[in-house]
Amino acid sequence: MGKIISESDTRANFIDPELVDSQWESIHIVREYYFTDGRKLLGNKRGKRLFLDYLLKFNNTNLAIIEAKKFDDHPTKGLQQALGYAEKLKINFVYATNGQSIYEFDRLLGKGDYVDNFPTPQELYERQFGDKNQLKKKLHNIPFLLTGNFGPRYYQEIAVNKVMESIADGDKRILLTMATGTGKTFIAFQIVHKLLQAKWNIEGEERRPRVLFLADRNVLADQAINTFNPYENDVIKIDGEEVRKRNGIVPTNAFIFFAIYQAIAEREDIGGYYKEYPSDFFDLVVIDECHRGSANEEGSWRAILDHFSPAVHLGLTATPKRDDNIDTYKYFGKPVYEYSLKEGIQDGFLTPYKVKRITTNIDEYIHTSDSKIIQGEVTKDRYEISDFNKSITINQRIELEAKTILKQIGEMEKTIVFCSNQDHALDLRDYINKHKTVADPYYCVRVTSDEGKNGREFLEAFQDNDQDIPVILTSSKMLTTGVDARNVRNVVLTAPIGSMVEFKQIIGRGTRVYDGKDFFTIIDFVGATNLFYDANWDGEAEDISEETEGFGEDKKPTKKRAELEAKEDEVEYERKEKLIVDLSNGRQLKVTDIDIRYIDENGKPLTVREFLEKLVGELPAIYKDEAHLRKIWSNPDTRTDLLNKLGELGFDSQQLNDLRNMIASPDCDIFDVLSHISFSSELMTRKQRVKFVKDDVQFFEVYKNLEAKDFLEFVLKHYEDYGIEGLERNSLGDLVKLKLGTPKDAKTAFGDMNTLLGAYYKLQENIYRAG
Repeated sequence: MGKIISESDTRANFIDPELVDSQWESIHIVREYYFTDGRKLLGNKRGKRLFLDYLLKFNNTNLAIIEAKKFDDHPTKGLQQALGYAEKLKINFVYATNGQSIYEFDRLLGKGDYVDNFPTPQELYERQFGDKNQLKKKLHNIPFLLTGNFGPRYYQEIAVNKVMESIADGDKRILLTMATGTGKTFIAFQIVHKLLQAKWNIEGEERRPRVLFLADRNVLADQAINTFNPYENDVIKIDGEEVRKRNGIVPTNAFIFFAIYQAIAEREDIGGYYKEYPSDFFDLVVIDECHRGSANEEGSWRAILDHFSPAVHLGLTATPKRDDNIDTYKYFGKPVYEYSLKEGIQDGFLTPYKVKRITTNIDEYIHTSDSKIIQGEVTKDRYEISDFNKSITINQRIELEAKTILKQIGEMEKTIVFCSNQDHALDLRDYINKHKTVADPYYCVRVTSDEGKNGREFLEAFQDNDQDIPVILTSSKMLTTGVDARNVRNVVLTAPIGSMVEFKQIIGRGTRVYDGKDFFTIIDFVGATNLFYDANWDGEAEDISEETEGFGEDKKPTKKRAELEAKEDEVEYERKEKLIVDLSNGRQLKVTDIDIRYIDENGKPLTVREFLEKLVGELPAIYKDEAHLRKIWSNPDTRTDLLNKLGELGFDSQQLNDLRNMIASPDCDIFDVLSHISFSSELMTRKQRVKFVKDDVQFFEVYKNLEAKDFLEFVLKHYEDYGIEGLERNSLGDLVKLKLGTPKDAKTAFGDMNTLLGAYYKLQENIYRAG
């Protein structure tokens, strides 16, 4: 019988020489290319990372995947998986080989066949991109400009290359749809860098291009300017201050121009600065957060874009096509690349979340004579959640929200609270500061456009991960887009949300990854998270028929356009006369329900029942019957393996504890919960299990030393109080320290360490013999 050749020998002795024969040099080959980080799990763990056996590159583009198999395996055994990876990486050519035969699959044609050898890098590049387009070749050829020691993520490379290819193909309107927190500004920077290096421009002359980067918030423009730091000598910001410095003349002596559209658009009193530039002045206009009205024909954005129509327009947005941003897609066309929130969470580049839906006994208000009107008049019989803090203010309700927020978050966990408007943000801030336990005067601050420079300084301190104050920001709309604070642990919704677009932006405030942050929590007082159950949540959805006034309290998506769109940074908040009511003293306000929902792998929060059904569906693959589960569970080592397996499937220890509290009670063991939902076993409490062990006199008789018996009873007490946490094999040393003292004392009590270990394992076996 011949020697079996391993996969690594097959690669070294057969596949690598084949590649060398086809002119693939080591600079073109990446072996074991890991391209995701693995989904974030509880306890700072991660799920599986995806990787390729071989990635073939040429001219800074990813051209092909090779899926390698052992010499004796069928060559196309791993083809299916490799095709999935190729779809994800937007790579056209996939090769499957066992070192004897080579199978080539062309995804564009959707067909495959065996070939005699690998094509050369040049052949493959020309098959993919043609040999006519010299500009494409030139743009591909310019490497990314990287500072620090990290390379681009796979989707950032794809996004940059797709834009380069579109520009080289002569496209004038280009759209990228990338989830919040995935580095849109980094992508824009690499695009601009490549175009500057290539001296690309719309006339095809030998000069560097002029680029206009348009944002709709100063915060966003300034954040972007920081990213463009390597080009700081070529950057200028167009605003009133800059124009005044130049005696009323707009700046022209730069290559990269930043502006917020409010600063350069026409206003009642002055013409727009943008008209001072010839219409062909810019070669590229980048529109950040372009769903916020840029392509809407009535908007002043649109006048600016029309003026600079000869330029290439690149739109960046975080939101897939929806009724409330349909103009964006009409203007730019189909995105050249999309990377969704769901993919970001699956790949481990964004943080997963859980939802706490909070209901109170004042989620609607019917006026009675017991309550006192402080201002305004009652205009309707029943006020609903969507009316609070807009047409009616009840301070006791705001105070209840403040107390509940403080109770639901960790004392120093960075938290953003989205309020109905600027006044509501003030009221909530004041009540949080009334009930907080931290003495710092800036523990909770309001950051809205009213706060101006002061607010911006608070925002910068909040974003700085080395500073822990301020902890809580209250805001109306200023923070819905693009503000980069990585360590946000809670996003609180106290006002219904205007549109799916805005909802995505708000959720995006928590998704950025940060060390030690396993998930973030959305605390929802208004039912806005019902949007997660909308077909539009993550993926294409066109047809939205019902018209309603925004989201929250189980409303459907709105077709009405941007009246609900966030008020711009620069626009003054209008104060209207509101009804203010003081409730009668007898009225006790309280939270009536906190419904915790965990998300599945697609980002949809599951109700308890759905969570249970999903868990029940996965369990048969892990244990066969109750005896098998009991055997696994009663041994600390196999129990740890089982818990890790459940964690990878998305059921971590915290979720299992919550499930236990819903199905049984905190006094039960997780074992009983699993056994109950899989085999309808009777539930037992830990106290009952401990009694069962104590009643077994024979078990204790084996250990003659009184200290040994005391120690085992101490372990039982520990189990009764805390459950299986702390009963792992590696916890034994801590338990010994707590009860017996030193290892020498443990030896005295049990005779030797093996007897102690045996007793520790036997005790756990006995705990699960009960029932």
